[in-house]
Parts: sequence; structure tokens; C-alpha cells
Amino acid sequence: MDAAEFRKRGKEMVDYIADYLEKIEKRQVFPDVEPGYLRPLIPDCAPQDPESFEDVFKDIEKIIMPGVTHWHSPYFFAYFPAASSFPALLADMLCGGIGCVGFSWAASPACTELETVMLDWLGKMINLPEEFLAGKDGQGGGVIQGSASEATLISLLAARTKTIRRVQLEKPELTEADIMGRLVAYASDQAHSSVERAALIGGVKIKNVSSDDTFSVCGSALKKVLDEDKASGLIPFFFCATLGTTPCCSFDKLLELGPICNKENIWMHIDAAYAGSAFICPEFRHLLNGVEFADSFNFNPHKWLLVNFDCSAMWVKKRSDLTGAFKLEPLYLQHHHQESGLVTDYRHWQIPLGRRFRSLKLWFVLRMYGVTGLQEHIRKHVRLSHQFEHLVLQDERFEICAEVVLGLVCFRLKGSNELNKALLKSINEAKKIHLVPCHLRETFVLRFAICSRTVESTHIKFAWQHISQLATALLKTWEQNHHQQLQQ
Repeated sequence: MDAAEFRKRGKEMVDYIADYLEKIEKRQVFPDVEPGYLRPLIPDCAPQDPESFEDVFKDIEKIIMPGVTHWHSPYFFAYFPAASSFPALLADMLCGGIGCVGFSWAASPACTELETVMLDWLGKMINLPEEFLAGKDGQGGGVIQGSASEATLISLLAARTKTIRRVQLEKPELTEADIMGRLVAYASDQAHSSVERAALIGGVKIKNVSSDDTFSVCGSALKKVLDEDKASGLIPFFFCATLGTTPCCSFDKLLELGPICNKENIWMHIDAAYAGSAFICPEFRHLLNGVEFADSFNFNPHKWLLVNFDCSAMWVKKRSDLTGAFKLEPLYLQHHHQESGLVTDYRHWQIPLGRRFRSLKLWFVLRMYGVTGLQEHIRKHVRLSHQFEHLVLQDERFEICAEVVLGLVCFRLKGSNELNKALLKSINEAKKIHLVPCHLRETFVLRFAICSRTVESTHIKFAWQHISQLATALLKTWEQNHHQQLQQ
């Protein structure tokens, strides 16, 4: 494909994507395929000779689309949002076109410097304390990671290195292996599984801290487990606080937890993967109070700020805590500006060496929507979640299972877990909308997350009517079965 054909085919692809997104609600939100559907549809081996673009293009609808779950459908209410917008898509095209691998400032100065400035922009939008911003001469700063899972792992590994070095200074008789065996990390029993996975990769123990009746961790719960573990000779070193938990969007109590972590020399990382985007709205910013006690903070613009995956924003108070843990300087990666103090080499801030020009997406979206446009996007989703909550509360057969703060509603039929599993099964088998469940303690709960950029009040009403009708049919069947069992 030469440049002339690329121009032609590129326009066709843009038209195809625009049509796909404009007409997405006409597609069935969840596919009808079974595991292994794709292999029989394509050859066993790559073609020996080139094929035409037309041949490839026609196979998109034939082979790919039948197996796509349409995350951007207004009938998709599962997981959390996967952000997308036309400005972000255009920026990703430019990122692919430039094709730099921005592991250092010298590898592409614009790739590095735009990221530093965009993370400052974003930090100011959520009113992060000045210590987290790079500015012109700050000690902190932001970096774009691939996911919140990476940010948690990076912060845990940095905390591990920092703690080992501190303890070795305090107790020179202890070897690194001795210290590693005693290290313990903590997170809420509602925290995302990626926190436990980070500890697994980091080779350290991790313990759950019990959450309260609102599914939040409070200071007394953390202090209790810390006191027990220190008395047992363990070394607490890391706590991951969650703002907007995956099961029910609960918020750990930072103002209680932060001072404890600071006093005990424990690195506090804040995972606000979903909820963090809402902090650009002044009415939700109070949910971030206590961030001043944290060592690192992360949220995902690729969830709720119209920046398509992957773009996970992470800030640290002291960037030397990261670079001190991961810095290696082989000759082939060195450049003559690296010791000037004026540049950032992001390879020291992350797990992979290479990185894409992801800040372009932020730059395009922040400029073309503006803060007010992004605030309205967040507020619209929150309004729609409260609309759904109101519909649920009007039906006495159902109950709300957790406070509705942002764009997630946890609800269920009053009754057994088996009844609610059957309801979810009937919802997802009908394939008109898509939901996923969670457990709150031992209770099976349905999650209704406002996800699509294009979702409107009409889609919420349709979803509720559909759920209500399926519930009516299900309850009728269950009552008949129960009656038959009694007669037997």
C-alpha cells in the first residue's frame, strides 16, 4: 500500500468507523457466538501472496463484528465505561502515524514534554495538591501508564524498594531476603483484584482490611491490623486506598487512613480508576479530600473522560521514589541532556521500556471538549444513574444495595442469590442490554453502570422496562415451581 492508496483507504476506514459508532445501537450489544467461532472462518496459515484491501475489508463484518461485544453501545451497562470520542480517535491515528517509541526525552522530545504538561493540566483540573505536579521545578509529577493495574504495581514495587533501603539502614543485620519475608501490603476487602495481583508479582504478603457497613475502610480497621502485624514482627509498607470500588463504587476514608500511613512510614497509593474523572466537577471533588497524605494517586481518563484506551494517569509526590527503584542506564539509552535536570525519561517510571505518544489523546480531548464539556459528560451520566435508581425504587420487588454516588447502581430482586442469578442470566441471554454482577459480602448483586458516550434517558427507560418484564416472567415461573414443590 503506497501513500496514494493509504489516503483512499484511510478515508474509507474513517467512514466505516463513523458509521459503526453512529449506528451502534442497532447492533446486538452482546454477540451470539460460541467459543472457538473464529478459527473455522479463517485459513490455518497466513497467505503466501498479498491480498487486496477489499478482501480484508469485507471480512470485518463477516468475521470480526459477529464476535464483538459493543462496549460503546448505549445498551452496554457492564463493568465501567470505556471512554471514546472522535478527537481521541484522531489523536490515536496521529500517534500511530508518528510511530515514535518515547522511552526517553531524546527518543522524541515532544512525546515526553507534552505528557508532562498534560498530566499537570489534568492534575490542576482535579485540584491535586501542588506537590503532585511537575511544574517547572517540582519534585513530583505525572505519567501515563497503560492501566490502573500497572500504576498499582509500580507504586507497590517503588514502596518495596524504598522500605527495604530504609530498614537496611535502621537494622544492618537484616538481609534483603529477611526484610522481604516480613513485608506486608494492605487493601480493602472491596479492592480490585489487581492489588492482590500486584503483591503476587511483587513477592510480598497482602492482607485485606475489613470494610464497614458502607463498604469503606476506616482508620480504626487499618490501625487494628497494623498493630497486630507489627506485634508479630511483620513490616507494613504499602496500603492501597480505593476511591470508587469496582463492586459498588464505595470510597475509603482517606482523612482517617492518610495520617496513619504517614505516621507508620507506609506508602499510601490511591486507586481511583473509575471515580477519579468525576473529581473535575467541584461537587464531587470532596471525595478526594485526604489525597494530600498519599504518596501516589491514579485514575483512568480512558474510563470516563472520553480518552480511548489506554490512558491511565498516575502522579507521585516524589518522582525520585520511582526512578530510584527502576533506573538502569545502559549506554545505548543514554543521551547528553539526561543529567541536565530539565528532562524526564519516562522509561524509569514504568514497567515496559517503550511507550506510545499517548498524551496526544489527552491534548486533543482536553482542548476540543474543554473542562466544561467534560464536566457536562460526567454530570449527564450521574443524572442517568439517579434516573435508573429512581425507577428501581418505585418497584417494591427490587432493592438498592449501595449508595448511588456517581454512575453505578447496585440493585437486585428481593430474594435469594439464586433468584438474582436467574434474572441476570435471562437479561444477558436476551442480549438487548448487557450487565455484570458482583458480590457485596455474600449477596449476589446486579451492577448497572452508565457507560456509553451516547446513552440517553430513553435507553435507561428501555433498560428498566426490559429488566422489569423479565423479572415479572421469572417470578411467575419461580412461584409456579414453588407451588409444584409444595404439592409434591
